[in-house]
Amino acid sequence: MSETTTAPKPKKRDRIGVILYLLYVVLLIASLVLFLRLAQIQLFFRPDPKIESALTPSNTVTVIEPARGNILDAEGRLLAISCPTYQFYMDCTVLKDTNTPEQEQAWLGKARELAAGLSKEFQDRTPEQYYKLIRDGRNAGKKYVRLGRPVDRNAYNRIIELPLFREGRYRSGMIIEQENIRQYPYGKLARRTIGFVRGNKSPVTNTHIGLEGKFDYVLHGQEGREWMRVTDYGRVRNNDSSYVRAVDGKDLRITLNIDYQDIADQALREQITEEPDLEGACMVLMEVGTGAIRAMVNLVREDGDGPFEEIQNLAIGRKGEPGSVFKTVTLMSVLNDGYIQSLEETLPATNGHVAGTTINDAHIPDFARQHGTNRISVLDGFKISSNYVFATLAVQNYGIDKTKPRGKGLEKTEKFLQNLYNYKLGEAFDFDLDGLQTPTIPSPATRYWTDTDLGSIGFGYSTGETPLHILTFYNAIANKGRMMKPYLVEDIEQYGVVTERRGPAVLNAAVCSKAVADTITRALKAVTEEGTAKRLKDAKCEVAGKTGTSFGTYANGQYSDELGRRKYQGTFVGFFPADEPRYSVICTVYSKPTSRSFQGGGIPARAIRTLVDRLYSIDPCFRPELEKPQPEKQQLAAK
Repeated sequence: MSETTTAPKPKKRDRIGVILYLLYVVLLIASLVLFLRLAQIQLFFRPDPKIESALTPSNTVTVIEPARGNILDAEGRLLAISCPTYQFYMDCTVLKDTNTPEQEQAWLGKARELAAGLSKEFQDRTPEQYYKLIRDGRNAGKKYVRLGRPVDRNAYNRIIELPLFREGRYRSGMIIEQENIRQYPYGKLARRTIGFVRGNKSPVTNTHIGLEGKFDYVLHGQEGREWMRVTDYGRVRNNDSSYVRAVDGKDLRITLNIDYQDIADQALREQITEEPDLEGACMVLMEVGTGAIRAMVNLVREDGDGPFEEIQNLAIGRKGEPGSVFKTVTLMSVLNDGYIQSLEETLPATNGHVAGTTINDAHIPDFARQHGTNRISVLDGFKISSNYVFATLAVQNYGIDKTKPRGKGLEKTEKFLQNLYNYKLGEAFDFDLDGLQTPTIPSPATRYWTDTDLGSIGFGYSTGETPLHILTFYNAIANKGRMMKPYLVEDIEQYGVVTERRGPAVLNAAVCSKAVADTITRALKAVTEEGTAKRLKDAKCEVAGKTGTSFGTYANGQYSDELGRRKYQGTFVGFFPADEPRYSVICTVYSKPTSRSFQGGGIPARAIRTLVDRLYSIDPCFRPELEKPQPEKQQLAAK
């Protein structure tokens, strides 16, 4: 019997599995549709600008201004400081749309009381005028009405407590904007040296002046940035954006002593204020051992005929023929090079003509008659400021060698001119203020040269020097031959900690030997005791120095105009106390075209006499009893 097989029956599909499968397909398709829609929105969709503007809070970047660093004098007193000021504005529409009539009347009543307070504080409008300003602004829908002028913190505290304002910005509409302004506690003292910054730095507008301008990169600091967004409660920081903190500027401690600056300023003003023929004047006081400038006064008539103000830096920005103060340069040169051994060496004193030149000195025959001699010593020539003596010293020792062909034989002349560069009288060395002029030293390489040119340089003409260059040279004599670089910035500080120390620097370690410096000092003392600067003879401490007078040239190259008027430059430069110098000083005055005479032994010498006498009264280096007791000395005294 055969077995029979039956085919298996087909399995029925599970209904739940089908449903799940269909659901999976639907969700997959929906996901694909959603993904494509999102991609389409991201890449191609652009909302209506009006709707976008209404619904999206605006973000703006705000620059955070750093606090500008201070400028302090040598004693730590503030010469320039940034102070905050506050300008008040008002959103006159605040609560207008939500107030009931009764609330609106109450708000206006408080606004009237506010107007009375604003009138009393600012004193630029009556209470009624201020109330009308607020009411008209409210009716016109003004959201930014300016109130009064910028005020300091004390006034700020009073104003925010006035009626209505004391209720806060969201009920009063009060808006306050803060701005830092630069203040100078000592007013106009040293204003040209301290300087200012206005607008962007530009060589055309020249808005960066003095130390404020030269060291703006130090004082300014670094701006910060923050992103702000608008909310229903005003502008707040957007924490989703980056925030860069501002870095405050650093402080400058400078070498000026504001007491000495005040003394120098007054001493100079007393001499020049009543002189209508003067155009300007400057005075610089320098510490001998360091080159630190303790006072720098620059006074120029505003608009030509107005009062004297600090509007130009004459000490570094104006160069001219120095006159007889340059004879000391010639004296140093011949002493250094060994051409003379003593101040008692003599020259012929007959007719005052310098051999080989067109130079004549009419004072020499007078000197010979008065002293019954036909010789004049180097010292006497220095005391009376003889052009003949110093032109002769230059020509005899550095003149053209006539035995050589024309254009040759200039080796000694070039040696003399090189000496001037060694004395730093031919270059604009690095200085803490912009604008130091480069001196003018003529050269045989650039012009037809004769011994007359050399002789003219020998007594102070044909060159161009700034007062600061001349002072730096004399300071080296006071410092026994060591030439210090003048400087104004002692160090850079932040939060009272020194971050960069600057201080003294040497320009030339030995412009002359100590013996030469002592010899020249003896000649300079003779000038103030018996010579052209006798006004300083009875000063409270002995002064050594030299006078000098020169004339400005006109457009035609002449020293006088068609009316015979001249533009004078009178200078006195020296140091004190003469035997143990602490300070060197220069004073230069500049006249308008005038028929009067302005010599270095006149106003400059008198101004420096006043300066010396007043410094003597307050400076411990002259009066040991004025020296402040040090802690160690106090402890010893207590024991």
